Amino acid sequence: MRNALQTIAKQTKRLTIAAFAATAMLGAGCANAGVTGINQMGLMQAVHADVIYVHAFEADAGQVKLDGGLVQKVRMMATGGSSADAQGQTAAEAREQVANEVVRQLRGMGLNAVRSDAPAPAGASALIVEGDFRKIDEGSGRRRLLIGLGAGKSEVGADVRISYKPANGTPVPLQSFVADADSGHIPGVAETAGIGAAAGHVAMAAAGGAGVRGATELTHDSVNADATRLGDSIARQVAATSAEEGWLTASAAR
Repeated sequence: MRNALQTIAKQTKRLTIAAFAATAMLGAGCANAGVTGINQMGLMQAVHADVIYVHAFEADAGQVKLDGGLVQKVRMMATGGSSADAQGQTAAEAREQVANEVVRQLRGMGLNAVRSDAPAPAGASALIVEGDFRKIDEGSGRRRLLIGLGAGKSEVGADVRISYKPANGTPVPLQSFVADADSGHIPGVAETAGIGAAAGHVAMAAAGGAGVRGATELTHDSVNADATRLGDSIARQVAATSAEEGWLTASAAR
């Protein structure tokens, strides 16, 4: 009996360490984000804006794919909500997180960025960043925790548009691109603790504090983290093109 308990303790310890390791690797930058499909429309004349207005991207709650695992079910039971409520909340959070992160990053680069869903003032010469979400997928936290290496990854993607509105004029398109972010290919418990350990004692690992924390961080919170990475990659693209084309420079920030 004592030997059996010692074996259980050792396996639980291994899985607890693995859960911490997986979470740490996620925070260390194993996730992915980037832009593709850049389409430069451009104008015949030079564009010089005074401010960048960032709108919340359009998102349909119905396009949100929820994690169907235990953590999601417990979350809905705790809040008394439905799947539709959870989808709507996830979509709203992703919209705000991406827009706020784009503004935060741009301002951190010295650019005059403003978070607003209202039309730019008539007298303002402005760049406008807006878009539409293509996917908001929570993936499977259980698969990320157990298998990893891309299995069950969460994903967020958007079609992004940059336009220019001259003072007292109408907006004209400048550039469009596709931006994507996901939770990456961190190894799961099966990789870090051994397949046998994962198969035999995952319930005990999940019952431990680190296991629960790891599972939580690898489910719903991953969409928030993906949205942050998405906003960061969008901001970098806007800033890079702005510098290259002379749309708005850091000296214009205030």
